Amino acid sequence: MFRILRILPLLMLVAAPLAAQESFTPDQRTEVLDILRRALREDPSILREAMAALDAAETRDRAVAAAQALAAERDALARNPADVVRGNPRGDVTVVEFFDVRCGYCRQLTPAITELIRRDPRVRLVLKDLPILGPNSVVASRALIAAQRQGKYGELYDALMALSGDVAEPQIRREAERLGLDWARLRRDMEAPDVMARIETNLALARRIGVEGTPAMVIGDRLVGGAVPVETLVQLVAEARTAQRR
Repeated sequence: MFRILRILPLLMLVAAPLAAQESFTPDQRTEVLDILRRALREDPSILREAMAALDAAETRDRAVAAAQALAAERDALARNPADVVRGNPRGDVTVVEFFDVRCGYCRQLTPAITELIRRDPRVRLVLKDLPILGPNSVVASRALIAAQRQGKYGELYDALMALSGDVAEPQIRREAERLGLDWARLRRDMEAPDVMARIETNLALARRIGVEGTPAMVIGDRLVGGAVPVETLVQLVAEARTAQRR
C-alpha cells in the first residue's frame, strides 16, 4: 500500500491533468501541485517508478494490439495462393518472411532461414516481397514475381540474395539469363498489372500488422524483426509449435 501511495500522485499528474483541471478549484490545484513537487523533491524515484509503470503498460498494449492484428490477418499472411512457399508446403509451423532483396539484413538472415529449414523439415516458409528501399527494390520484386510465371522465382531469389553489390536491372538481367529465364518475356511480365498489385497487397498487409522494416517475420503469434540467428528461429518455431498444441 505504501508503494502505491508513493506512485499514485505522479500518476494523477501524468495521466489525468485534464480531469484535475475540471474537478479542482484553483486553490485545490495549487495545493495538489505543491504536494507533488514536495514529493518529487523528497523522493525522485517516484518519477522513475511511475514512468516505468507507464512504459510497461504501453508495451503490454502494443503486444496485445500486435497479436490481434496478426490473428486478424492470419489467412492473408499464410494462405495467399499467389505466394511462393519453400520448405515443407504442409509444414505444421509457418514462417512468413517480408524481405527486400536490396536489404543487407535480409541477406544476413537468408543463411539462418536456410539452416532452419534444413534442421526442421516441418517448417513452411512463405516469402513476401516488400520493396521499401527505393525504385530498384521495386524492379527486383517485379522481376521475382514475373520469374514465378516461368517457374524460377526461387532460383532468381537465391541468385539475387547472393549478390555482394547492389541489385538493379543490369544485375537482374544477368542473373535471369544465367538461370535460363526468357528475359524478353520476363521484362514484359514485370509490367503486368497483377505484379504490381501483389506488391501493393504486401505493402498494405505489412502496414496493418505493424512491420517497420525488413527483414520481418511472422512466426506463430509473434512479429520478429531483424537478422536474428538460427538458434533464435529454432526457439521461436518450437514455441509456436507448442502454442498450437494447446
